Amino acid sequence: MESRSSSSSRSVVMMCCVLMLMIAAAAHAGEQEAEECASPMSIEEACRGASETHHAVAYDHCVASLTADPRSSSSEARSLHGLAMLATRMAIDHATSTVCKMDDLAELEPEDSSSPSDARARFEHCLEQYGGAADLLRDALDNLKVRIYGTAMEQLSAALGAAESCEDAWKGDEGNIPIAAHDREYGRMAHIAIGFTHAAA
Repeated sequence: MESRSSSSSRSVVMMCCVLMLMIAAAAHAGEQEAEECASPMSIEEACRGASETHHAVAYDHCVASLTADPRSSSSEARSLHGLAMLATRMAIDHATSTVCKMDDLAELEPEDSSSPSDARARFEHCLEQYGGAADLLRDALDNLKVRIYGTAMEQLSAALGAAESCEDAWKGDEGNIPIAAHDREYGRMAHIAIGFTHAAA
């Protein structure tokens, strides 16, 4: 009898635990849904706000860039928080593609140049800058996921320095920067990510 009673008690406890977990999960889902419903944000609204508070964000470019990305149609991208993460992911993509482009171009340059300011040295400088920026952006994304906006802002701002530093390496020869388009687009996306994160904080 005692064995049956003990077994029955354990079953009741297990059922209660399962029920509590289900209730907690439902409550969490409800909170997320309520949050999304309470503060929906379209790409146009987010870009308008960012362009008004950050002069480096161009409204038309912001809207065109985000809507062109397939990830913008996800449910996550329907809030300002989600758009900040999307813009950061896009900045990571641009940083990564810029690194690949520079790496390819650097391989085409001779290694035995005696000039410290040759093209290969410039590419290697930019590679180092963008590699570090990509790491900073990934860290910023991790902080955005848990809504640590202050730290994310600091990391996004620091990552923005890659474009400026790379451009400085080509000073005096600006018209011949082979990665100008990549460099410019990266800077634009980083500014958008900063604008969105600032507004979401």
